[in-house]
Amino acid sequence: MSLYQEILVLYYSSNGATRELADAAARGVASTPGVQPRVRTVPPVAAAGEQRSVPDDPSLPPYVARVDLDKTMGLLLGSPTRFGNMAAPLKYFIDSLIDVWLSGTLTGKPAGVFTSTGSLHGGQETTLISMMLPLLHHGMVLTGLPYSQFPALNTTQSGGTPYGPTHVAGPSGDREVDDTEADLAFGLGQHVANLALRLSN
Repeated sequence: MSLYQEILVLYYSSNGATRELADAAARGVASTPGVQPRVRTVPPVAAAGEQRSVPDDPSLPPYVARVDLDKTMGLLLGSPTRFGNMAAPLKYFIDSLIDVWLSGTLTGKPAGVFTSTGSLHGGQETTLISMMLPLLHHGMVLTGLPYSQFPALNTTQSGGTPYGPTHVAGPSGDREVDDTEADLAFGLGQHVANLALRLSN
């Protein structure tokens, strides 16, 4: 049996930026004594809306499974923005969690969200809120980034909101995650891990 408790870092990334935020959040979790991250992703979906039967990509974390939700003491959820909403592959997975909702598996556990957009005003906050809504239905305890703990929110010239860490990828989608954006994602991972420990005690 592991001596560590786990936080699930679950994300979908199309161009790599959301994955970078997920990696930073996972490092924040890992910096918390007694807690370790479990990083997972979701498969793509077909244009018709049905999930593709695709093998795990060896260059990515494994695809999420129900056991990952059963074992976790908290959740960090990330997605790129699609017209102010989370991306279809992540929503497809969340929409399949009726049995998890019925069982109350996630009830009372802390959660935070993060996103990447093409532009500064490309729907960052609405995407974060779109990910929060189903988590509220699951009875999770949502947290953002308090200004009192994250003063970079007052000075960032790129991503970063009190609703959660964000990244601005630029019109061509190739702008790398900067130090402030990565630090905020790290901070959210650390914050959720510490909150999970407090709630479990």
